[in-house]
Amino acid sequence: MEFLQHLLDYKFLSNALIISIVVGIVCGTVGCLIVLRGLSLMGDAMSHAVLPGVALSFLFGIPMFIGALVTGMIASIFIGFITKNSKTKPDAAIGISFTAFLAIGVILISLINSTTDLYHILFGNLLAVTQSTFWSTVIVGIIVMILIIVFYRPLMISTFDPVFSRMSGLNTTFIHYFVMLLLSLVTVASIQTVGIILVVALLITPASAAFLIAKKLHTMMIISSLISTISAIVGLYISYIYNIPSGATIVFCAFMIYIVIFILSKLQFFNRKGQKI
Repeated sequence: MEFLQHLLDYKFLSNALIISIVVGIVCGTVGCLIVLRGLSLMGDAMSHAVLPGVALSFLFGIPMFIGALVTGMIASIFIGFITKNSKTKPDAAIGISFTAFLAIGVILISLINSTTDLYHILFGNLLAVTQSTFWSTVIVGIIVMILIIVFYRPLMISTFDPVFSRMSGLNTTFIHYFVMLLLSLVTVASIQTVGIILVVALLITPASAAFLIAKKLHTMMIISSLISTISAIVGLYISYIYNIPSGATIVFCAFMIYIVIFILSKLQFFNRKGQKI
């Protein structure tokens, strides 16, 4: 009850709650596409690759999502280029790319900001959301959800049957980079909440939990968003009460929910007969 009263009394706490819900819905939805397309490692790479863009955004005074979007897409193109034009394996290309971009980002932020700023960017600080960050996160979240709703059918078809997609005239390469665009935007929206290091967990864990029980893609997205949102809200509560990092508590809550669903699925609590996504 005290926490609910504080939500009404302190604007920073109510803003943090709203941001938690927005990020939970967005990460849960996009995470389903990442998991089903087998891009979990790519998600990790993209979440780290946006760090130089965040640093450059601070340096030049431009919106954070612009810089993050640019460096995220550059990393995606770079991974594709070295994979196609050398003997380098895709997983190795991803490892080379995200570690290099992360290193560049850490160096840039260390030069232009304090260690505290770097810590918050890497691990999140939900209770320190500024008004500008609040609105930018909400706007980015709305844009991502609109894009998914508008392009839901081509995203679904290309996710489950790439061959049929190409035969139907869909540009699968364009759709791949469109998913990377969504991933970059989600990463930017989640920086303040869970940070760059942990955002991949909020993308992958709820979606993986939803995959254990969902029968259709849209159902999986709804369940994943719900799990992610619950994790964010509970994590916010624990973070506020015990004064511990918000990103870590949110990710841990998501992990615990996954474990519970995993155990219940192994006990055949959920009937998966005839499951069809």
